Amino acid sequence: MADQHYLDNEEKSVVIVMTSGPSTPHRCATPFYIGSILASMDSDVHIFFTMEGVMLAKRGVAENLSAMKGGKTILEFIRDAKAAGVKLHLCKPAMPGYELDVSDIIAEIDEVSNAGALADLILSSDKSMYF
Repeated sequence: MADQHYLDNEEKSVVIVMTSGPSTPHRCATPFYIGSILASMDSDVHIFFTMEGVMLAKRGVAENLSAMKGGKTILEFIRDAKAAGVKLHLCKPAMPGYELDVSDIIAEIDEVSNAGALADLILSSDKSMYF
């Protein structure tokens, strides 16, 4: 295993399920950072915001949230991931529980998706990660 590296095999797709949100800011930067790295290594990367993670897609939240004092905002990490080619999905069934409307979401979201889309991403991806 030590001699095998990610780019040495055929595994090229990753879904990151983002359940962390404003109540746990220290968990909110890493998924986008890892997603950016994987996308820059030519992986097909999807980040799916669900549960409290949907709040990061609400305008005014991610731009005022940092994982550590004085660090980059979560919105900056989201934008870095987008620039690297990461696709961002927002869980439609989770939105009403957080009083989130489509008109409230940041422009960086690629798709408002249902739970079936998440299930399909998990089953069709080579790797899945959960934050």
